[in-house]
Amino acid sequence: MVTLSIDPSAADFPTSRLRTRAEAEAYVATVCFKTGPPRLHGIELEWTVHHDDDPSRPLDPEVLISALGPHAPPSLVPGSPHRPLPNGSSLTVEPGGQVEVSSLPSPSVRSLFDVVAADADHLRRLLRPSGLSLGEQGTDPWRHPRRVLQVPRYAAMESAFDRIGIDGRLMMCSTAGVQVCLDAGEPHRIAPRWAALHALGPVMLATFANSPKLFGHDTGWLSTRTRAVLRTDPPRTRPGPVSPDPATGWARRMLDTALVCLRRDGVDWTVPGGISFAEWISGALAGPPTMDDLDYHMSTVFPPVRARGYLEVRYLDAQPGDDWMLPAAALIALFEAESTVDEVLRLTARTPGRWMHAARHGLADPVLASTAEAVFGLALRRMDHVDCPPDLPGRLSAHVARRVAGNRDRRL
Repeated sequence: MVTLSIDPSAADFPTSRLRTRAEAEAYVATVCFKTGPPRLHGIELEWTVHHDDDPSRPLDPEVLISALGPHAPPSLVPGSPHRPLPNGSSLTVEPGGQVEVSSLPSPSVRSLFDVVAADADHLRRLLRPSGLSLGEQGTDPWRHPRRVLQVPRYAAMESAFDRIGIDGRLMMCSTAGVQVCLDAGEPHRIAPRWAALHALGPVMLATFANSPKLFGHDTGWLSTRTRAVLRTDPPRTRPGPVSPDPATGWARRMLDTALVCLRRDGVDWTVPGGISFAEWISGALAGPPTMDDLDYHMSTVFPPVRARGYLEVRYLDAQPGDDWMLPAAALIALFEAESTVDEVLRLTARTPGRWMHAARHGLADPVLASTAEAVFGLALRRMDHVDCPPDLPGRLSAHVARRVAGNRDRRL
């Protein structure tokens, strides 16, 4: 669940070139919202990487390259064989040298967790002889953002985001998260599932916020990662529209979002600021775009929930050790049955839109705290119905109880 693939129904479109906005929107809606019974799950884990002798020292890319060996992606080592990890997960590297393990989709929660945990452990073993280790927070607590990947895509993105502020560099080079991938569901259930994932976002974010530091100091935010992401380029990174027709709303957003890079020969992929994909179709740039151009453009949009044929949940900070299993298991359990999705919508009626509040205050917000207790109580009851490791319900219950109790004296 790493790349956005072309839907077989793309053959219904007479040409790969997009001549009208309507044609492009129809393509987006078709590709990004695949329908069917919820069955598969996926996990993507990101970590910052640090030198053991001095975690605040800038990452040496040559040391990382040597440690990853044949698993290194071509973006870091051109011509690399880019072999998968032993259990089938792929390994990629983010612009600042963060590493990411991405699973294959699986119908079994226990199998999925076993595979990801084993491949994460293998990655740690690869890094250890080179004196490298994985970070345990959602932001790099010490270092200033520094791009390691010298490829045209990220150079162009850096140039575009620098017009707004430092948050774009932070998002690209200094953040790490847990991503959970869920099926979109049957056609008549896409809207409630989309709405529930968004309403649940601030609650999950507040409960698992894990990025309080930047440049060696407390920021005053429990999830500095979320602050950086949402401030990077708000039209590109804000939560998506929640409406009775998510596919149409998502398609409009993709067409209205500005281009952040333009693939061309050579190393300069920068693009004039403010030109949307729809404007490219209308002639703002030379030559009409193709469906492949639109696929690539969609890979440069980073909201908390992203439609990629499946629904990619991106609002969780990286967690220490294997605690990534806790929010992942809760999300999977809450979206396994449609009756539970409806109950999530009822329980989160007061939380939509509280993203920045959750990032700053966490469960010190009494609305988020009371909602978290109710939502995770539901998740714990539903975890009996999914094949998750037997110790997870107890660990999740203890984590939520600690977070709620620990924030009582900070209650707003």
